[in-house]
Parts: sequence; structure tokens; C-alpha cells
Amino acid sequence: MRSSDDRTTAARIRDAAITEFAARGVAGTSIRTIAATAGVSPGLVIHHFGSKEDLRVACDEHVAGIIRDVKGGAMASGGGFDVTAAFRAVGEIPAAKYLARTLVDGSPHVAELVDEIVRDAVGYVATGVETGMIKPTEHEWGRAAILTIWSLGALVLHEHLERLIGVDITADFSQDPTATTAYMAPALEIFSQGVFTETTVQLMREAFVSQRSAQEKESV
Repeated sequence: MRSSDDRTTAARIRDAAITEFAARGVAGTSIRTIAATAGVSPGLVIHHFGSKEDLRVACDEHVAGIIRDVKGGAMASGGGFDVTAAFRAVGEIPAAKYLARTLVDGSPHVAELVDEIVRDAVGYVATGVETGMIKPTEHEWGRAAILTIWSLGALVLHEHLERLIGVDITADFSQDPTATTAYMAPALEIFSQGVFTETTVQLMREAFVSQRSAQEKESV
């Protein structure tokens, strides 16, 4: 965790807001509470961000940026990906808990946040294709959107996931990434080997994907 003296006042306030919003939700968090956590006056919070809603937007952008930087860095590094460093970067603030709470609470900005995360995913997945970490696809936007929604859905249902496999994926694993093994092992198997046999995949592709592609070509 960074010490408070290596961040600007605005960054301290933003990080305090992320922590409080993750714990209490936006509606249950006051400017005064955020100010106390950041060690500043409520007036200074307003001075830097204008309102609680504007502060929330800044938190959304920062969390989306963390995801983009960590995953983008992983894709760019190819085989040199440092898993521990990635977990440390995410662990500096409760980004996962913030996302889980934000998605459940809802706001006019949630759709914008999700769209931003998907757009970023398209970019860093493309980088992963270039570095050989990710297989290419004809469905760049669709794949990025589906993977993002699956990931965000797991965050929303993290309590059930913890109940079923014993891992809270919103926890801070920066000190011990191996604590995620019960989640990561089956997830890696799914992504690396898939679930269906090749015969099943071919049948489903013929039933849905191939027919859809043919219909789209006919309509052009």
C-alpha cells in the first residue's frame, strides 16, 4: 500500500472514496466520511471534485484505468507476464469490491463504465493476439463484450462464488496470489482447454454460427 505522502490530495480523496463506496455504496457514503478517511476537510473534497456524483465518476475512470493498465501490460508482456506484480497493482485499492458494489447499486454512469471497460478490453486483447498470448478471432467486439460481462457477473455474484469454491475474488491477493488457486485453476482450464469436445463445438458452430454468417451475407 502506498503511503499517503506520495499521492496528491485529489488522489488521496479519490482512493478514500473508492474504499468507502466499495464498503457502503454511494448512497450510504457521505462527503464527510470520505473526507475523514482521506484526512482532509469536506470542503476540500468539494473543491477538488465539485460533488459526490462527480467524485464517483472520477472513481469509475480510475478503476477502469487500473484494469486497462494491468491487463494491457499483461498482454504486452507476452511470456514475460509478472502475475505477482499484477496482483500488487490491483491490490493498492479495493478496485474489485468497488466494481462489484457499483454494478449492484447502479447509476446513470454504470453503462458508461461497462462500455469503457469493454472498449479497453478490445484494445488489450488485440495486443494479446499480437504477442501470442491470445488466439485471434473474427468477433473482436463480441468476444471482448462477452468476456467482460462474464467477469463482471462473477464480481456481482462473488459471495456465491466464495460460498461454492472458497475464494472471494474481490479480496486483496497482492501478498499471496496463490490464494486464488481454487478459482484460477478451473478458470485457466476453461480458457485453455475449453469445455466442449471438438465434435460438440462443430455441431454448435454449424447450428448457430455458420447459419448466422450465411444469413448475414445474404442480407448484404
